[in-house]
Amino acid sequence: MKFGIIKERKNPPDRRVVFTPEELVRLQSEHSEAIVKVETSDIRVFSDQQYSDLGIEVTSDLSDCDVLFGVKEVPIEALIPNKKYFFFSHTIKKQPYNRKLLQAILAKNIELYDHETIVDAENRRLIGFGRYAGIVGAYNGFRAFGIKYDLFTLPKAETLHGKDELISRLRRQTLPNIKIVLTGHGKVGMGAKEILDGFKIKQVSVDDFLNKKYTEPVYTQIDVLDYNRRKDGQVLNNTDFYKNPQEYISDFERFTKVADMFIAGHFHGNGSPDILTRDMLRAADNKIQVVADISCDVDGPVACTLKASTIAEPFFGYLPSEHKEVPYTHPASIMVMSVDNLPCELPKDASEGFGEMFMKHVIPAFFNGDKDGILQRAKITENGQLTERFKYLQDYVDEKQDVLLAK
Repeated sequence: MKFGIIKERKNPPDRRVVFTPEELVRLQSEHSEAIVKVETSDIRVFSDQQYSDLGIEVTSDLSDCDVLFGVKEVPIEALIPNKKYFFFSHTIKKQPYNRKLLQAILAKNIELYDHETIVDAENRRLIGFGRYAGIVGAYNGFRAFGIKYDLFTLPKAETLHGKDELISRLRRQTLPNIKIVLTGHGKVGMGAKEILDGFKIKQVSVDDFLNKKYTEPVYTQIDVLDYNRRKDGQVLNNTDFYKNPQEYISDFERFTKVADMFIAGHFHGNGSPDILTRDMLRAADNKIQVVADISCDVDGPVACTLKASTIAEPFFGYLPSEHKEVPYTHPASIMVMSVDNLPCELPKDASEGFGEMFMKHVIPAFFNGDKDGILQRAKITENGQLTERFKYLQDYVDEKQDVLLAK
């Protein structure tokens, strides 16, 4: 079987890659029947030379490969018909801007596997850059805090060499006795926690966070039942929340009254209540002045996330009284960081971690008959049709075509 690593062609450029040179060597050593090729690229964090030095073929032609691996969406004109592709397609939530891409994939008889759809039998995601989003997002939150209060200036994460250097730079700074609230216990939330712990910020319980005063900076990491409560007052369990989110309302206001900074690393499911609302943000007793929204659901559960910010311009101001964007220097504004491609700032670390996960969870499926159903569950298209698991996308695929036919 021939595997190909494609060049990233989406703008802005993404320097990440699914497999590092070392991981490709490992792939070939563990699976002698595998042949790997790498498409030449001048933007990838690992150079062509680094691959070729380890005996990996670097070429401009991957047309003889069976399976092609990328990170971001592949431009329609670059898609090779009748291949298997793995990349983040951003289609499974019916994103309008990628409808034509999915239509082209079907028309070109491509088997599409989205990194987001690679899940285990319990539907838990196995592959992703979430940890690195959490690491960079939390770091950027402290960059924002330093700028807002003119306390310190941290370099951009993209100019540093990995998590250890981020933590090293943070440890040179001194924080006042602020309180930081972190949502999420998944890969994103735990990545953010690595930065908080690396910065030597003390973790405290929810009760202590809400009720005690401290002479040092502290944080608390909260779960869904810490910031949501049932409308009928019952106290049940996380399973009930996930099954019946419509029966809950946000209880996050108790944190807005004591926290100075909010790092959002949660997953927000369909039907779940908004977390940080407009009313909370404009309340007279709201203390939160810096929001690092790593989850970055625009117009979603965090009301001040009006847009996705960029690596070039990561911060903006939110004016609670008018629910609008203002310069972050505005004295009445809350400073927001909502970059939606945070792992791009640590392309080497992110690529190494991603490749390790891919080798563990996905590559074996190509050689063991997919005994655990990893590939079958992840497959979105086959033989020019949506697979059964993704039939819900049919109206999304048909919509634009119907419009074109009507014209």
